[in-house]
Amino acid sequence: MSDIEKSNSRGATLALGGFAVFASHDVVIKILGGTYSAFQIVFFSVLLSFPLVTIMLMRDSTPGTLLPSHPWWTALRTGAAVISAPCAFYAFSVLPLAQVYAILFAMPLLVTVLSIPILGETVRLRRWFAVIVGLCGVLIVLRPGQTELALGHLAALTAAVCSAMASVIMRRIGNDERSAVLLIYPLVATFVVMAAVMPFVYEPMPIRDLGLLGLIAVLAHLAMRLMIRAYQLGEAAIVAPMQYSQILWATAFGFLFFGETPDQATAIGAVVIISSGLYIVFRESRPGQSRNRPVLQTRSRAESVTIPRISALLHLRGMRATTPSDPLAKSDPTK
Repeated sequence: MSDIEKSNSRGATLALGGFAVFASHDVVIKILGGTYSAFQIVFFSVLLSFPLVTIMLMRDSTPGTLLPSHPWWTALRTGAAVISAPCAFYAFSVLPLAQVYAILFAMPLLVTVLSIPILGETVRLRRWFAVIVGLCGVLIVLRPGQTELALGHLAALTAAVCSAMASVIMRRIGNDERSAVLLIYPLVATFVVMAAVMPFVYEPMPIRDLGLLGLIAVLAHLAMRLMIRAYQLGEAAIVAPMQYSQILWATAFGFLFFGETPDQATAIGAVVIISSGLYIVFRESRPGQSRNRPVLQTRSRAESVTIPRISALLHLRGMRATTPSDPLAKSDPTK
């Protein structure tokens, strides 16, 4: 086995571990969501995430201020992140885990569509076909007309759309903005908005539940560390598809902890969505097929603010966004 193959294998293994931790993170959210509002869970999760994010930001030696170079794009990305967080948390609280993941897995399809107006990406017939097939998979999961669509389904779809929007904007401005700007603005904005809502939804929390909130922050931090190392070692085209392993964890955890069994429509829809997403990932990884590689560069799962974008964290460690001529380039900021 060559050094590149070994590196990719290690990267894929670490990514599998990272996404397993992410799935555990979502289990804790679902447990708390049975008692508390999604706004309250997001508020305390963000509050407990501040120390960990602050430690990460100590690595940002880029000169400059906290004023964004692209204020309007930063504001739009921040707004999308603020909306995505409580929507994702609410969806995990009220829907089966596997169903939420199946819907959120539509994010690469949405990233592909949004990259056209925001990045000027050219999407040709084959990728359009993959997008259409994937969206049909979402309809299979939702089964409009056959089952009643609940607020949780709308929340999951909203989280996917807003997360895709945040990802594409990140791709547009990521090379120009300081990592501190990319990380702090969504975090602070979410904290302020959730704090404004808290008087209307707050429920007293015993020590045990506060400990579970702390566990959410710790699991998010651990998963991010694993994903950063995975992308440092492996190629994006190898590491990115590992996110779909979460559907296996969701199925297992849903059955073990909540007595959930995915129905046939969810299973079929998930297969369709994952297949189309994988096609887009591998299509983008081929030279000359994509100018911006928006899906490959997403590098993360759905935005939840408590889990900052992996792209921004990689930026702290000197791994810049890729260019069309060198899609997997990694630069050393010390050089």
